[in-house]
Amino acid sequence: MRRRVDEEIQQLQDELARRQFVSRGPQPIAETLSQLLARRGYAAVESGGERDAAWSTAVGPQLAQYSRVGLVRRGVLEIIVANSAGLQELTMQKKSLLTKLASALPDQQIRDLRFRIGAVT
Repeated sequence: MRRRVDEEIQQLQDELARRQFVSRGPQPIAETLSQLLARRGYAAVESGGERDAAWSTAVGPQLAQYSRVGLVRRGVLEIIVANSAGLQELTMQKKSLLTKLASALPDQQIRDLRFRIGAVT
């Protein structure tokens, strides 16, 4: 009986030891800042500028003034186009644009482009 109680106490102590919080110690400031920037979305703002520049280079100045880059969702980059003529032209160039963007922005992992008509400012 006493042995069984001792075993249960030992199991409870082991369980408690597993559940206790273990401090990792101080974290490097670079890691902390990186996590904060990612949480606040500042990294997305910076990458948005990269996407804009890559888009302007890929499409050229003529079509760049009638289109703008939207968000990347699940590897699909949204492009907002001012009118249907521009949308049709970009649709015809989709494969070459996708190749140029994939090489210019390898970390974004852009697999497809989705065009839609909207306000371009």
